[in-house]
Amino acid sequence: MIEANDILAQLDKCATEFKLPHPDNGYFYAVDVRMHLYRAPGRWALIIETVGYNPRMGNLVNVVGTYGNCLTTGEPGWENEGFHDRVENMEKIDDQETYAGGIPMIVRGRTLAVAAEPGEPLEVVFRRLVPEHRDLILADEAEVQSRIPGDLPKVLQLEEWHQPEDIETLPSTSETYQQIAEVLASGDVGRYRPRLSPNTHWSNWPDSGTL
Repeated sequence: MIEANDILAQLDKCATEFKLPHPDNGYFYAVDVRMHLYRAPGRWALIIETVGYNPRMGNLVNVVGTYGNCLTTGEPGWENEGFHDRVENMEKIDDQETYAGGIPMIVRGRTLAVAAEPGEPLEVVFRRLVPEHRDLILADEAEVQSRIPGDLPKVLQLEEWHQPEDIETLPSTSETYQQIAEVLASGDVGRYRPRLSPNTHWSNWPDSGTL
């Protein structure tokens, strides 16, 4: 039997170890998010994607955090294979963290025209990929399910949600994560009924990436 408190305890532990994503990450300019809930009797998994531009890593990166009681490898949180660089010709478009100009962007083998002027900050350019090319920068099914059993059914997918503004807020005290834990414990998607407005759009996190 799955208990919501056990789910929240794992998420709290990951949060205190800085293994739970947050849009207000000072090292990533926030670009996009997605959340996946998987559940079967006795098993649960939660995958949280956070896409952002990390100048130190030199790319637009999708970090896939994986949590649950049935992981096929590794520990809850992030593994090295959960960091996915999205831009394949970064060395050509990057001019000291601004767009070099006149060069298309290659993402997952697709050539994308860039509607930007030379010298524009790269985080601004990358944010324009959403929504038209959103599915190219977010994870595909293989990336999402890389550390969970392939037969585990998905019960809910969230494109936005209310994230506590304080990065030190534990999931167990958050309405969002309390309801997510209830869904995972019960299998009843009706338990997710948020009263708080979603705030995971990048525009709500102006301090992201500023460290």
